[in-house]
Amino acid sequence: MWQKSVCVALLALATGYVFLLDPELPDSVLEYFSGSFLYQLQGNLVSPESSMAAAWDALITRPAKQWNRVAVGVNACVDVVLSGVKLLQALGLDSGDGQDHSVLHSITDLKEAFIHFMGKGAAAERFFSDADSFHHIAQAASEYPGAQLYVGGNAALIGQKIATNSNLKVLLCGPIGPKLHELLDENIIVPPESLQQLDEFHLILEYQSGEEWGKLRAPNANRFIFSHDLSNGAMNMLEVFVSSLEEFQPDLVVLSGLHMMEGQTKEIRQKRLLEAVASISDIPTDIPIHLELASMTDPDLMSEIIHQQVFPVVNSIGLNEQELLFLTQAASGPHALLASWNGVPDVGVVSDILFWILKEHGRTPEKASDLTRIHFHTLAYHLLATVDGYWANQVAAVAAGARVAGTQACATKAIDASRVFLKAPLEFATSKMEATSTVSLNPNEPVSEWHKDGITFHYTPVLICKDPLRTVGLGDAISAEGLLYSEIYPH
Repeated sequence: MWQKSVCVALLALATGYVFLLDPELPDSVLEYFSGSFLYQLQGNLVSPESSMAAAWDALITRPAKQWNRVAVGVNACVDVVLSGVKLLQALGLDSGDGQDHSVLHSITDLKEAFIHFMGKGAAAERFFSDADSFHHIAQAASEYPGAQLYVGGNAALIGQKIATNSNLKVLLCGPIGPKLHELLDENIIVPPESLQQLDEFHLILEYQSGEEWGKLRAPNANRFIFSHDLSNGAMNMLEVFVSSLEEFQPDLVVLSGLHMMEGQTKEIRQKRLLEAVASISDIPTDIPIHLELASMTDPDLMSEIIHQQVFPVVNSIGLNEQELLFLTQAASGPHALLASWNGVPDVGVVSDILFWILKEHGRTPEKASDLTRIHFHTLAYHLLATVDGYWANQVAAVAAGARVAGTQACATKAIDASRVFLKAPLEFATSKMEATSTVSLNPNEPVSEWHKDGITFHYTPVLICKDPLRTVGLGDAISAEGLLYSEIYPH
């Protein structure tokens, strides 16, 4: 037995030395220092990944009262995914010098911006202002051999995920053209007012690590996204969505697409946001509303979403680590001076920010806000925070969200322990702002729970897919799955 203890100690010493020499180790190296290796050294025949998957399956139980009718809106589009270099070549363009453009006005702007970001290996998203040119490019892209067309837009992706449950009726409202309608699950109900003659296409131009075009060479794989999306940008379908609810009679509403308004002028955006709040406020108070946030770069828009009464009229929020940090920076919340995450987001820091959101903008004895739940997800772990007395079955909800992250990324029906790995911290403090408890990872009991001043936190690691087949829409699937296993108490 002492020999194994010595081995573990030597491994810890060697690992520390390697990290000292190169703290930026890639995930592929970290996999070999994961819990599996340590468990095998200690004589455990079952890997922590297998233990965790089995424990999740036991914990994930349906709530006593389940949703029957879910209404989802309002951003929807068709994602066209293909090789950026091949598309530009098919359009008769040659490689050249790159230059960034905040807005793309022509095919030349597109080429220059693509080259600029491909040379850096950086992701970017831009608006294409010329409708005719964009539709010409979109048609060429969608017809290009090897181009893949997918359901896109947070609302459509969430609706698509929820619709896999055949016992649920799903209403999807958004700008839905013929191709998107064809791609949607047959269980999804689309109001006639949502149908339009043309699809909203988002073109996703991919490039691979080391790919060359003329003198250009990509340092790593990434993607450049552009669109001429006026319907989603103005949230044109919001009023149609709200008016459809009276006939559909949902018991849960899921809303997304506020981030798409970044392309609007500040005056138009503020007016539209006030109209959005008025529309959302028309939804009967006994129907819970979940708001799914998405990537934003304009701190003014995030601040307006927080302060112009959007948060108080929704019951639940879903977001990732970039959106959470951007939110606290825009609103001068806790840890707002943190410029960016360094590796896996610190659980204590995340916990502090979630606690602050619910205390400042959620339901308290002094505030009549409806916000009582936040589902946070990042690559390595998930954290659900709820105001006590409002939500049930959150152990199952956070576990279900984490499980679907592994199965959907790997395209498997169940967790395959040989294809996933742990990257979550083995131990962490539940807060960075005050002295609190420390939580240690136990694969046999993967959901940890703690309480603070009327708020309960549920935490679980994620089993990360080693070779993901598709990551687009993963956050939407996580939030959808967490909602499916959640129950709200009537008030």
